[in-house]
Amino acid sequence: MNKMSGAIYLLPTWLGEHGGTEQLSPESCAVAERLTLFFCEDERSARRALRRMHPSLDFGAIELHRFDKDSSATEAKRLIELVRNGRDAGIISEAGMPCIADPGALIVAAAHEAGVPVVPLSGPSALLLALAASGLNGQRFAFHGYLPVKPNERAHAIRALESEATRGRAAQLFIETPYRNEAMLADLIRHCSANTMLTIAIDITQPNGWVRTRCIAQWRQEAVVLGKRPAVFIVGAR
Repeated sequence: MNKMSGAIYLLPTWLGEHGGTEQLSPESCAVAERLTLFFCEDERSARRALRRMHPSLDFGAIELHRFDKDSSATEAKRLIELVRNGRDAGIISEAGMPCIADPGALIVAAAHEAGVPVVPLSGPSALLLALAASGLNGQRFAFHGYLPVKPNERAHAIRALESEATRGRAAQLFIETPYRNEAMLADLIRHCSANTMLTIAIDITQPNGWVRTRCIAQWRQEAVVLGKRPAVFIVGAR
């Protein structure tokens, strides 16, 4: 560890527009208040999140650097140089826990390579909240990010996840772009066996959010509209 370096703090944010600081840990809010250097996917949403934490924050003293899905490992290393002189920095995701299904992981990798301390802070994670509320196997699980978009490749991926869930008894988590939620549900119903279990978690922690676990046969009978809202899907076995 480089004793002269600062540290990288992983700052969780809300999973939606509803909620106050009671949904975040006091430590996260305290760290966010003292930091002046942040790495984020989008400057506007990062400012909005910081303003929710501390309405009177002086944004004139804050330095924001964009790091999104198009950013490179080289760019991550350049940002890490900003903390090598003792300055602390925070990583802010668009929602929830940074670096999980999030490009900030490249910054963390660069931090470890440079000997910069990485400090994760407590906060909401849609994936873990969905799994905890699913009733599926929380002892063994895997996260697969986004499934393929092309129909044939997606069908193959769904069948592979179902096979793994059945054979290994491990819950299989994945996410989807909100405007493709309905298509994803239709494909799951089409390609999975009737007894396969499926959890859908919509807008977790938000007023109209919900988590439901049903077998595919039940989902086929249920006229559910997911809408264009953040969702986590989990395929599992009884």
